[in-house]
Amino acid sequence: QVQLVESGGGSVQAGGSLKLSCVASGYIDSTLCVTWFRQVPGKEREGVAGIHIPAGRAYYADSVKGRFTIFRDSAKTTVFLLMNSLKPEDTAMYSCAAALILPPEWRLSAAKYSHWGPGTQVTVSS
Repeated sequence: QVQLVESGGGSVQAGGSLKLSCVASGYIDSTLCVTWFRQVPGKEREGVAGIHIPAGRAYYADSVKGRFTIFRDSAKTTVFLLMNSLKPEDTAMYSCAAALILPPEWRLSAAKYSHWGPGTQVTVSS
């Protein structure tokens, strides 16, 4: 069983930056994908960015490409999401989730993930 805990959320003005952290503990399978999702009330969860833990390969939603960067630490237990050039529409609850390796078409699909953290709120003001 993998436990995930996020941190780093907060309030920032448009154009600013935040760095989120997702710490994984418990049994960490070497084939995990960890992905950041975000959700606003009344809308579906949106996959934002993810990373293949063993190889460090990253994948992004089109809405954040060029602005967000996902990476992991050398111990492969913490995944970071560096968010630059933030926009008001980035405001959401951000959660990290873990799953065994998924094919590309499923990596940003929340339904494929079974382990979730409680989330951290990001608020971007204009």
